[in-house]
Amino acid sequence: MRLSLNMKSSFPMMIVYYILRLYFLTIRIESINEDAILQHLNSGNKIITAVWHQRIVAVLGYVKRFSSYRPSVMISKSRDGDLIAAVYSRMNFRPIRGSSSRDGKKALAAMVEDLKDHPLAVHVLDGPRGPRGVVKPGLIVLAEQSGVPIVPIYVSMSRAWILNSWDGCLIPKPFSKIVIRWGQPRAIPGDIDQQTFEDARQGIETHMLENQRQDDRRFGWKDLI
Repeated sequence: MRLSLNMKSSFPMMIVYYILRLYFLTIRIESINEDAILQHLNSGNKIITAVWHQRIVAVLGYVKRFSSYRPSVMISKSRDGDLIAAVYSRMNFRPIRGSSSRDGKKALAAMVEDLKDHPLAVHVLDGPRGPRGVVKPGLIVLAEQSGVPIVPIYVSMSRAWILNSWDGCLIPKPFSKIVIRWGQPRAIPGDIDQQTFEDARQGIETHMLENQRQDDRRFGWKDLI
């Protein structure tokens, strides 16, 4: 009985996964600075990839390129999170469930431990409930406690639907173009005081907003985030 229930619950997730794969076949993806990141990882180094919540759907067609590193990713304990976790699991990512609003400290601690044995973690900067464009402290905690640098990833696209959600989630339109640009690693020192912590958080937030908006303007977008 338990086996049949599991098969029943996983079937819709499998359908969603294959629909997404077909959907992203219609979209052209260009990456910038990817070779430098691969060289960094293949040299035995580690990174924490930072991405805005608004762009997590748009990046789904690209992240499978990094499945061989079996990245960890924090995903909220919500109904939407269940679906996202199932999709990421099929791409060889390892979801760690928790968020700033539920079991966040436990999930962060699990990701710090995970980075001791794995080279790559993905962190959604302003999820799961926002405010949009505000870097949550969890990113800084993760980098500070793990000693692993943060690498921003900027996701821009030529055409997209904008959902009526707190983050204004972007869904790339079929036959559009997505540009993925990797930023430079940013290290966070260990055992920093409260002011240095906040300066680091604010600095990354300002840097990432400016860079994301700059990339968006190349496609004619203004103030998406």
